[in-house]
Amino acid sequence: MSLLGLDVGTTGCKAVAFSLDGKPIASAYREYPLYSPKPGYQELDPDEVWANVRTALAEVASKTKADPIRALGVSSQGEACHAVDRAGRCLTRSVVSFDARTAEFPAWWEQRRPRVDLARISGMPLHGMYSLNKIMWFRYHEPEVFRRAAKFHCYEDFVHLRLGLEPVMSHSLAARTMALDAKKGEWSTEILGIADIDPLLLPRTSPSGTVVGTIPDAIADDIGLPHGIIVATGGHDQPAGALGAGILEPGEAMYATGTVECICPIFDSWTMSEGMESGNLCCYPSCVPGLFASIAFNFTGGSLLKWYRDTFGTEELREAASTGRDVYDILCERLPKVPESLLILPHFTVTGTPYFDTESRGIIAGLTFGTTRNDLVSAILSGVTYEMKCNLELLASSGVQIRRLRASGGGAKSAVWVQRKADIMNMPIAVLETSEAPSLGVAMLAGKAAGLVTDLHGQIQAAVRIERVCDPDPVAVRAYAERYAIYRDLYPAMKELNHRLARLTPVPA
Repeated sequence: MSLLGLDVGTTGCKAVAFSLDGKPIASAYREYPLYSPKPGYQELDPDEVWANVRTALAEVASKTKADPIRALGVSSQGEACHAVDRAGRCLTRSVVSFDARTAEFPAWWEQRRPRVDLARISGMPLHGMYSLNKIMWFRYHEPEVFRRAAKFHCYEDFVHLRLGLEPVMSHSLAARTMALDAKKGEWSTEILGIADIDPLLLPRTSPSGTVVGTIPDAIADDIGLPHGIIVATGGHDQPAGALGAGILEPGEAMYATGTVECICPIFDSWTMSEGMESGNLCCYPSCVPGLFASIAFNFTGGSLLKWYRDTFGTEELREAASTGRDVYDILCERLPKVPESLLILPHFTVTGTPYFDTESRGIIAGLTFGTTRNDLVSAILSGVTYEMKCNLELLASSGVQIRRLRASGGGAKSAVWVQRKADIMNMPIAVLETSEAPSLGVAMLAGKAAGLVTDLHGQIQAAVRIERVCDPDPVAVRAYAERYAIYRDLYPAMKELNHRLARLTPVPA
């Protein structure tokens, strides 16, 4: 028998089946497009996402007939939400985390409550990205859609709905709506009251690892799944990834490189210091009841390398297609051996922590006629890592001490990039045997809920195996520190110019 972890991300979904001891058995990945119908808008088509999820589930099921799936958990991107009607039909596209249309709402909230009060209820620093603001945007800007909406779903509970079950949202994902009382683990009547949003528009919430139900046979047959699969609440992808990376106590943190770059430490008690509040850091339920998580992140993250691939990487894509190699391996193996004198500010979409700046823009600084495409790729890897070093320093200044990082996500597969991270961070980075930590985390939660995993902590510790540790190279550390000192000045130096660019009137097509 096997346990299935489904990770529904911003640009793709991955289903991974694991044995009861945490070894991956089979996997399937499907990519789907982001849509940008207007400047600043970023959307997913939820029916398109479900079609890809369905295909991935069917593929993994076909590969695991000898070890049939017995339990399933869902790891979900945060914040993205959309409306459905009473029949469960999607009324809108999903407005994803880094969609900028809700930038008006932080000022709206501050007119009604001090941001520190809101953060101490929800655990979230005030920002327009949270699902609650997206729901309010629909009410104000698409009132007919809002009137017809029976529920607003994030992706964990939306998958439950499509699997023929009552949709339930884990506490860790519900916190990303900004509507959860993060300490109580229930919808906040105070915050929803201020927003004038009926709690019945939101799904039921439960701790991670709670049984949702068993997939009906008719639905299982339609998808191609075996009968009797128990579905359990999973969680927000970052704390799910921390669990799957074996982060079960303070001192270590997961460093995920996917569409979003994220560092996720774990706390054993509620921690919301003044330093965390001022640095736009959060504190919310993790995927293990009794533990809490925070995240420091950059929205552009690994999607910047995907942008390069799609915009400039025709040659590498052609080579990957002809050789069967991963295009990112091809891109990374051609990097210069010495640190580049080129800086990229990875603000190609709205920023994450610590700035929460919806009007910043990406910058490539230091270009000369000698700059090559390989220099640009190298600067991309360095730029997103410099941004996360800023966040690591922010965590440290807020009292969150991290001794070692554990790499997760697609970027963890690149030895070149992980070594670059270790050199820039000047910190050891452990690379795990499986880079699919979110899927492993929610698969184990489902196994615990189904009674197939008796000791979650022990099973995770046994399942998470470190393949190697990348220690920082002292020579490279000094070279990158010199460049990082310049990088830290790039955002403040360009902030006002970037804001002026952002406010330019778009030219009609």
